[in-house]
Formats: sequence, structure tokens, C-alpha cells
Amino acid sequence: MIKKIFFIFNMVLGISLNIFAQEIGFPIPTGNSKQLFYLQRTPNKNTIVYELNYSNGNIDKEDPIHGFWIRYQEKGQKEELSYIQKTFAYGLKTKKIAENQFEICFVSYKKFKMYLRMGSDKLFHLYANINQKTAELSSIYLKINGGAFWTPNIEYVDIYGIDPVSRSVVKERMKI
Repeated sequence: MIKKIFFIFNMVLGISLNIFAQEIGFPIPTGNSKQLFYLQRTPNKNTIVYELNYSNGNIDKEDPIHGFWIRYQEKGQKEELSYIQKTFAYGLKTKKIAENQFEICFVSYKKFKMYLRMGSDKLFHLYANINQKTAELSSIYLKINGGAFWTPNIEYVDIYGIDPVSRSVVKERMKI
């Protein structure tokens, strides 16, 4: 019964997030049970997936989230973030705030706080404030319009999540 409910939930969630992908024409990474959220940005469809990071069967307390590329513009292969990408752009900074609870932020934008903790379903989720609601973060899209390697011109950021109570999609567009 629980597996059936979980399957139906994932189908509804998948349909909702496919609407987002259709809006911008990007693929949605699937098939990763450890996936927390993904990040996509112009100028290509390569995607960064952020997943739970385990050590000896438990959440790695020093590094609970692992980010990596899916290189859709090439052969769809998985590739690790480079040192520069982890250190200055897409890496995450983690602070343990309680047992199995972490405050997370991007190294490049510390104002957007996320919280890794166990949900009512006994699974870990990454929570964020999206449109003034606490939601399970599902994806982030950066609209980049020119700029340079070290200083891209980010036009806006779309943040998508799922309301943990109603299971509806929550969206916020931020200007940075």
C-alpha cells in the first residue's frame, strides 16, 4: 500500500515538474532515489543534480549533499563538479544544527538558506522558503544573460518546490 501511494505521489510530482521543464525546454533528471533537487541554467541543458551523500549507510555528517553534472549537451554522462565550480559557484556550504539536521547554502549565494532534515515520511528532504512557504526544494533555474565567467549576469532565478502538506507545486522568481 505504501509503495503504491509513493508511486502515485511520484507520478503527480513528475507531472508537475514536467510543466516546469516544458516551460524552459530542459530535461528532468530521473531515476535517482537519493536526488534532493537539481539546478539548470542557460546557456545549455547540462544539469547539476544534488543528492544525499551516505557514508557507511548513514548521512555523511561532514558532507551530506553531493552535487554532480549530467552533461545532457554531450552524451548524458555523469561528471563531477570541478574544483572551481565547487569552490566558487555551485558548491554547497553545510552547517550541522542538530542531529541529522543541517543548514545549507550555496557558496556563491549565502542569503538563500536551505535545511536538510527528515520529513514526516521518514525520508530526508531539503527545505527552503519558497514564496513565503516552507517547501521541499525540487529545482532551481538560473536565467543568465551574458556577463563573464566570474561575474555572470543573472537575470532571475526560478525556485520550485513542493508544499509538504498539500503536495502542490510552489514557485518563486527571484531577482538577484
